[in-house]
Amino acid sequence: MNKKSIIKKLNSIVLILCSISCVQDGDFDTPDISINAPDIAVKNITTFAAIKSRYEQAENGGNSTVIIEDETAIYIEGYVVSSDKSGNFFKELIVQNKTDASNPQNDPRLGFKIIVNVSKLSDSYQFGQKVFIKLNGLTIGKTNGVLTIGKGDAVNVKQIQASEHKNIILRSNEIAKIEPKTTALENLTEADLNTLIQVNNMQLNRFELGNTYASESFDEFDGFRILESCDSGISITMETSTFADFKSLIIPQGNGTIIGIYSRDFRDDFSVLIINNTTNLNFNNELRCDPMELSCGIAGAFGTENLFFEDFESQKNNRLIIGNGWTNYIEAGTQGWEAWSSTATNASLGRSARFQSSSSGDIKNIGWLITPQIDLDVQDGETLRFKTSNSRADSSFMEVLYSLDWDGTEANIAKATWGVLSDAYVVKDTDAFVPWFNSGVIDLSCISGTLHIAFKYTGGGQESFDGIYELDDISIDFVP
Repeated sequence: MNKKSIIKKLNSIVLILCSISCVQDGDFDTPDISINAPDIAVKNITTFAAIKSRYEQAENGGNSTVIIEDETAIYIEGYVVSSDKSGNFFKELIVQNKTDASNPQNDPRLGFKIIVNVSKLSDSYQFGQKVFIKLNGLTIGKTNGVLTIGKGDAVNVKQIQASEHKNIILRSNEIAKIEPKTTALENLTEADLNTLIQVNNMQLNRFELGNTYASESFDEFDGFRILESCDSGISITMETSTFADFKSLIIPQGNGTIIGIYSRDFRDDFSVLIINNTTNLNFNNELRCDPMELSCGIAGAFGTENLFFEDFESQKNNRLIIGNGWTNYIEAGTQGWEAWSSTATNASLGRSARFQSSSSGDIKNIGWLITPQIDLDVQDGETLRFKTSNSRADSSFMEVLYSLDWDGTEANIAKATWGVLSDAYVVKDTDAFVPWFNSGVIDLSCISGTLHIAFKYTGGGQESFDGIYELDDISIDFVP
């Protein structure tokens, strides 16, 4: 063998050894797929409900968290229902206790958020994977409004660190098929937080059409998009991280199904749905359920003469709004529009109208406050203006509707044709809950006939849909 051949062979061996050494040194980020199934005695496994109860008892005692200090080993077993593969979850696992919500024995489900100082958790914990969480020394509390497990103290829940998470969150070999709970938005409760749900017959709100998931100029950290039910009209916010790899995709504009984790926004102001990836949103039905809209535009100014005005100062606090031609119609539940006065942080404007469904105990609350008839054929240049505020709308919502064919009787409200005054600005769930927002000067001059305007509240007796809306300074004016 000549010298050149020997040198070539030596170089080849060196290259092979270097390659092996590089891989062993961890330069390649390879998923950890090896699993040694944990051997845990049944007696050491407790339930999600038992752990949640411990937290609730600690909270009632004045502590904001509870630390699991049992001397014997204690575990919960559950199933991973989140995935960070698409970047919409970060350094957290959502784990629920059941796999199939269609089986009554498997519902109610409960879920926990597990916060871990590790990215790419899906490399170790797959969607549907059964895991055991060793609770000894861990802290249970709330972060961003949902039950969370991590490290911490009597006040805060903090992240489990990378060096210890594999000794705390133990994987099994079981990858289960997860069946989300199919439900209506109005039936969601606190027990559904941190669990996978499915809502059918949903669509993107018409004012959000054309938006991406989370790459608009106004998106900071997260993109918030309003989804609405074609069955009930109730809306909920879809939250998408600005780090998600699908953030720049345009949201499908049809109608269909969404599957996501039911949660709360970062500040715990309103409920959200968080999808794992875009396959969880199937809006392929092109037939939308948008309401009839009326848009004459925004007027440059309101007229100097008044047709109708209401500031509610003559009403009695905590009593239903009456008089001045109002129809105060309770379509569902026991609550209606009432007079209200407050000097607290979220103050009234003197005396205002308010609708709240909190503590009503009703499955659903729907209330209409309808103006008297306005004849649009007598004068020109009619406009509408009003102010709204809310006290954390919590997914309840208010609409400003109009009808040109309602006969003025409660019995025929549902039979009349009602459309949306789409130019009117109504305070949103995502708006701050202290200010009052002006509607703008809504032009009504492009229509004729006799008009009724309705302020319609839709909410529920559930905690997530029992928000409060306030209304004041309603004025319909014209140009003489």
